[in-house]
Amino acid sequence: MRYLPLVALILASPALAQIQTTGPDIVVTGRGLSASPGERAFDVVTIDRDRLQANASQRLESVLADVAGLQQFRRSDSRSANPTSQGITLRGIGGNASSRALLILDGVPQADPFGGWVAFPAYATGRLGQVRVTRGGGSGYFGPGALAGTIQLDSATPDQLAPLEASAFYGSRDSVEAQGSAALVREGGFATLSAAYARGDGFVPTVAASRGPVDRPAPYEQASGALRTVVTIAPATEIQANVSAFTDRRERGTAFTANRSQGADASLRLVGRGRWGWSALAYLQTRAFASGFASVNAARTTVGQSLNQYNTPATGLGARLEVQPPVGSAVDLRLGADIRDVSGKTQELFTFVNASPTRRREAGGSTRTNGLFADGSVALGRLTLTGAARVDWWRIDGGYLSERPIAGGAALTDSRFGDRDGSAFTGRVGAAWQPLDAVTLRAAGYRGWRLPTLNELYRPFRVGNDVTAANAALAPERLTGIEGGVTLTPFAGASLAATLFHNRLDDAIANVTLSSTPTSASRVRRNLDAIRSTGVEVDAAYRFGAFSALASWSHVDARVKASGAAATLDRLRPAQTPRDAVSGTLGWRQDAAALSATLRHVARQFDDDQNSRSLAPATTLDGFAALPVTRVLTIEARAENVLDARVEAGISGASIVERAAPRTLWIGVRAKIG
Repeated sequence: MRYLPLVALILASPALAQIQTTGPDIVVTGRGLSASPGERAFDVVTIDRDRLQANASQRLESVLADVAGLQQFRRSDSRSANPTSQGITLRGIGGNASSRALLILDGVPQADPFGGWVAFPAYATGRLGQVRVTRGGGSGYFGPGALAGTIQLDSATPDQLAPLEASAFYGSRDSVEAQGSAALVREGGFATLSAAYARGDGFVPTVAASRGPVDRPAPYEQASGALRTVVTIAPATEIQANVSAFTDRRERGTAFTANRSQGADASLRLVGRGRWGWSALAYLQTRAFASGFASVNAARTTVGQSLNQYNTPATGLGARLEVQPPVGSAVDLRLGADIRDVSGKTQELFTFVNASPTRRREAGGSTRTNGLFADGSVALGRLTLTGAARVDWWRIDGGYLSERPIAGGAALTDSRFGDRDGSAFTGRVGAAWQPLDAVTLRAAGYRGWRLPTLNELYRPFRVGNDVTAANAALAPERLTGIEGGVTLTPFAGASLAATLFHNRLDDAIANVTLSSTPTSASRVRRNLDAIRSTGVEVDAAYRFGAFSALASWSHVDARVKASGAAATLDRLRPAQTPRDAVSGTLGWRQDAAALSATLRHVARQFDDDQNSRSLAPATTLDGFAALPVTRVLTIEARAENVLDARVEAGISGASIVERAAPRTLWIGVRAKIG
């Protein structure tokens, strides 16, 4: 009976095709239903395909940094970071490696089913068509989990891809990157095949002043591939099939710190664009993760294995059904239901004696959410009103933690946690008024929620000598927020948007310090009373002929509200939350020729909940240049962190500072045929 709602959603989709009456022939797009007109009431930033390709690192997380305030838990990228630290969030509400923003690709949620982090190497920028970032919670028809906002990735469409396209680059520290794609377009459909590969010897993550004999470069090797097919099966109905896979291997800069991530996704979406619009989606995610952890002495002269997380399998299964009835040209209405079921476990060896493990740990469980939603907007002349509501029923079950001696004998820990369930009502309302053609005034309010991940509930972990315990009693996080803003478009090609916001995240999940010494710390995951975040966001864009300028600034005053055992955190800043973040890009493009420079600044932030470990401000400069040499071939040069700024990413209990990527230079070629 567990998957009955999912089966019902899938079986309902063919019947929807019969609802459609006469309507115009629709061009195959490969995307979902059109964006709701009500989105103009919210703070939305779009990153186009040109920007996705013309960036120094060719990595999605770097491109997302164009949207100030959108951040990962740590500053390092997917070449050197621990994969479990790459959760994403917005608006200064902090994080603990699990994402507090909802990331979707072609309608499918992308967070890791077990831990909620993002496998960034799975998303080659060459296969993406655009990115839409909606700041603020209560995502409505996209699903639950959008506490801080929604990041919507769309695959590239045939008009954005050449029939054959390939690129190859060589970079610092013996690094190589390659991407390629093929697009076959026929009347009534298309198919795309893409692949990406990257490897490098890596840099030493530990800064020179903290280094010892055990520290070494952190190599990486990553690959991904995707097959996408879109076919018209009725005059106004298309079927979209996607299959993708990735593999990711990294080391963290000492022996015994190798990481391995693997995953495969499959999804099937039917989209009807007739008089009745509708969409039916079903998807499957599989993930496997393994990670090693090391213990290093204070002088960093010896290193030993402290934990071997040798397998963490996880599965995500879900579906969504959405109907857009014809209720009038000025009204957009969407009704639907969705379901997401995740399960996973971690398998670990720990307590090493004479280089051999003496104990085995296994922990895991499953969660499920079932939701009903309604989303509507109405245009009343220059005024647009919008509202959305969701009700979700959630369940956490099968949770357990088992720790046993490898040699046999009685269990050291054998906990079976009680099943829990509940419901959550969330939504958002907004208004956009255009008193003048060049001026749009916006106001919105929203509520969002997030279920704790299996990782937060059941898995203890360590980073260096710092140990964090899980908490099976964690409650869901709930956010309430309001915002108001103005968007100015004084003339063609120019826009300026400013937004003021206030958020309150109740029951915020955080890693709370229990005790600490100069060389180690002990923490536990707990629900804090709240995190309050108030700030302003400004985004500007200007395009004049071949020239362009983009700028984004986020200023956030975020504070923890805590009592009881966590009272010492009251009024402190959430970990890994800078007060200011700025990004600016100047560019020039003429056909295939292009030049751009990107300057980014992130203010000081704290690496821990007690605000005792301060990460210094960081300013970086990136560059990009493309020069066509033939109709087919273009030479490209890229430079990351041109000035080799020290970007501090973390501080361990022994005051060991880790840095993000140093200066990295690339040279390569791009070929487009057709």
